[in-house]
Amino acid sequence: MPEAARDAIAQGRTALGIEFGSTRIKACLVDADDPSHVLAVGAHDWENAYVDRLWTYSLDDVWTGVQAAYAALVADAEARHGIAPTRVGALGVSAMMHGYLAFDDAGELLVPFRTWRNTNTGAAARELTDLLGVNIPLRWSIAHLHQAVLDAEPHVPQLHSVTTLAGYVHWRLTGRRVLGVGDASGMFPIDPATAGYDADLVTRYDGLADGRIPPLLELLPEVLVAGEPAGELTAEGAALLDPSGRLQSGAPVCPPEGDAGTGMVATAAVAPRTGNVSAGTSIFAMVVLERPLAEVHEELDVVTTPAGDPVAMVHCNNGASELAEWAGLFGRFAAASGAAPDPDAVFDTLLREALTGEDDAGGLLAYNHLAGEPIAGLTEGRPLLVRTPGSRFTLGNLMRAEVYGVFATLALGMRVLDSEGVALDRMLAHGGVFRTAGVAQRFLAGALNAPVSVAATASEGGAWGIAVLAAYLRSGGTDGRDLDAYLRDRVFAEVAFETADPQPQDVAGFADYLFRYDAGLAVERAAVSALPDRAATASPEGTAQ
Repeated sequence: MPEAARDAIAQGRTALGIEFGSTRIKACLVDADDPSHVLAVGAHDWENAYVDRLWTYSLDDVWTGVQAAYAALVADAEARHGIAPTRVGALGVSAMMHGYLAFDDAGELLVPFRTWRNTNTGAAARELTDLLGVNIPLRWSIAHLHQAVLDAEPHVPQLHSVTTLAGYVHWRLTGRRVLGVGDASGMFPIDPATAGYDADLVTRYDGLADGRIPPLLELLPEVLVAGEPAGELTAEGAALLDPSGRLQSGAPVCPPEGDAGTGMVATAAVAPRTGNVSAGTSIFAMVVLERPLAEVHEELDVVTTPAGDPVAMVHCNNGASELAEWAGLFGRFAAASGAAPDPDAVFDTLLREALTGEDDAGGLLAYNHLAGEPIAGLTEGRPLLVRTPGSRFTLGNLMRAEVYGVFATLALGMRVLDSEGVALDRMLAHGGVFRTAGVAQRFLAGALNAPVSVAATASEGGAWGIAVLAAYLRSGGTDGRDLDAYLRDRVFAEVAFETADPQPQDVAGFADYLFRYDAGLAVERAAVSALPDRAATASPEGTAQ
């Protein structure tokens, strides 16, 4: 295998995936003929900033970050295989979905990138939901666009194009303004029959905009499905990834996708009656539908798989970031005590300690809301740890409460899917929190009262998922098979899955926790009202969160 890996890298029989997550930019190189075989990885940490009451990232940080991640991947390849890649067989870009990147006709950014995390689009989202007859969440790109129109922002007359972060990076690498259908479905509703923007709804919106902006189809990126060619890496694009000049241009590039789509690929959950949970800065569940939803629900939005099949999405803005803050706190305590623990070891220790906690977390409640949370009715977030005098305040209960808090708002949204009678044969999970075996996976099974499976590749996440989509393109698109069959036959045939069945005590304990959590949201709302966010009154440069 070592010689085969070296040959694959030397001959460019590889697929490179790059994902821009909320806190980390990852690069993943796989064997294009066997995408389950990861050849090298690299990563770079980054953070959003809260500037003028809006969450954003600097575009300069996009490029310095991806260059650092790619350089780390090259170093990893050299360390593992004694060779640095100079070409790749295919590549793809994935990023956090939604948000608003607006450009003028010269390709200049008109306003700072507005991420999915912003909740200032309420008026637009309500008007669009009423007009279009489908739920338009606050984070969707069309909500950001229409809010700018409603507010008559000065940049609106100069609008020439709007895209997502993945679409922007792809455009700079290839020169093409396109988007994978999964990512596009978080900009504007998709017609499953055409795998393109819903023409009737586009017409309705153009009527509402009434000439204040160009026709919507002129602003939005072209939509492509998995397996369709989406351009080639240009010389300029190669230099953006690798300023050393070693990376050659010319590699085919797959349609850029969102983190939801690459999460579905990374868990082989693209067929009807399959679903996945992705846990990171945000947490969301995706369930591929057999039939349309009967009603419009503000807790659910309908997006698509990278192949264009409709998916019900329960999206929560707040995932494991608050849990990571606690891990950082305990890591610092250990360091101050004279120890020098690895951050991953601290996280692993704390997660295992959660197993010693009581089934209902001993009466503790943990609210992980660093940002607003629409499902909970919160426009802003205030992370809280709440306990009564009778609560048992132990480390095990604290950590179980924090892990339960990661899943609590998601569980509230999943109730709506249950009410729609959505059938689910299997639920898969991925994200760094699942790297510690037998903890978060077990608690999620209890929260959902359903078996939860985790693959051996779960911690690689979306960077691996988009590398797989790049390999799918390189195989000839469908290679005679649809995406689901490709994943089953070519990618996951030899991948081991570990499944956790719900344990009765966890189901009952989480149900009790969730009942108290739902009632305690009144405390969270009071905190938002009573406690101004220090970041909101920070200097104009903002405060990193």
